[in-house]
Amino acid sequence: MKSNDPEEGRLLAQRLAQLPSEQLDRLMAYGGDRPIAALHQELPALRVLSRSTLKNCFIRYALAGWMGYVPEACRRTLLLVPTNIGRWLWGWPHVFQRRLEQYGTRVYAVGPYDGADFSTGINTPEELERLPAGYAAGIWTDRIDVISRLLREQRDSGIAEGS
Repeated sequence: MKSNDPEEGRLLAQRLAQLPSEQLDRLMAYGGDRPIAALHQELPALRVLSRSTLKNCFIRYALAGWMGYVPEACRRTLLLVPTNIGRWLWGWPHVFQRRLEQYGTRVYAVGPYDGADFSTGINTPEELERLPAGYAAGIWTDRIDVISRLLREQRDSGIAEGS
């Protein structure tokens, strides 16, 4: 949701509530704090993300993740993890991803956070190279044409090297 109008969250919730639960389970939403809070209040099972939900999860996980605890703020949600922030999350990427998946959370890597509004997607070869070795969670991109080609090339060269 592009605005910060909570009414947009309520209207979207009304529309999405008409969907079968298996279809709703495949959807995620992100946007401004106020519409996302309204949407989540109406549809608590929907995975959502806003600056506030992300901050709440990251702070709590940074404090308790080393104990194996997954805070409520990190459960059944959507997380976009900037490549330069991931290292602050205990177990990043493999343990972190598996742990959060057990609680229904979807994890996607995004480009580095620079203190501005938010990170962009992973859109260039250089950004893709910043991912940790063996990274196997989602990748958020605005350039699927570029990234999918690069990932296919990586996969194909790995197959050729392993033959």
